[in-house]
Amino acid sequence: MKKFLIVGLGNIGEKYENTRHNVGFRIVDHFAKMETLNFETQKLGEIATYRLKGRTLIFLKPNTYMNLSGKAVLYWLTKEKIPIENLLVITDDLNLPFGSIRLKTKGSDGGHNGLNDIQNKLQTTTYNRFRFGISDAFSKGKQVDYVLGEWTSEEVEQLPERLDTSVALIKSFVLAGVQHTMNAFNGK
Repeated sequence: MKKFLIVGLGNIGEKYENTRHNVGFRIVDHFAKMETLNFETQKLGEIATYRLKGRTLIFLKPNTYMNLSGKAVLYWLTKEKIPIENLLVITDDLNLPFGSIRLKTKGSDGGHNGLNDIQNKLQTTTYNRFRFGISDAFSKGKQVDYVLGEWTSEEVEQLPERLDTSVALIKSFVLAGVQHTMNAFNGK
């Protein structure tokens, strides 16, 4: 049976729950809600498992805080013997307009500390990352406040549809592969 590790990046704790930086957690939580999955606390994170047409999806929300996500990702890839091409890391991206999505198979961390730690622990920049746009609508010097800030009421209104699209992207990644999924979803 083919296994996939789907990692939603975020920070643990109520303080961060509704922040832009936690959109990775939000997307995997939305998937879990749609499919009635429960996360359980395990080593280095919260884990939920889902079976889809002969494939096993292991969802991970690292409890190491965003900047140390690589430790949890490496542990679960190794423990479950999942090849790196079956890894999908979901994260926020300041360089994309709100709600836009981009799937990539490699690249730099783009200044994202969570991706930087994953890259360092995996010793490669070649792994699948699903970037969810949070836009860059902040004043000079206010990036941290913006990223760790809560969604605007307009964004909250548009979020459910974008979360549904994100779940469809994850299923496509698992069933149809990364190339097909990039063609079908990038820029949407």
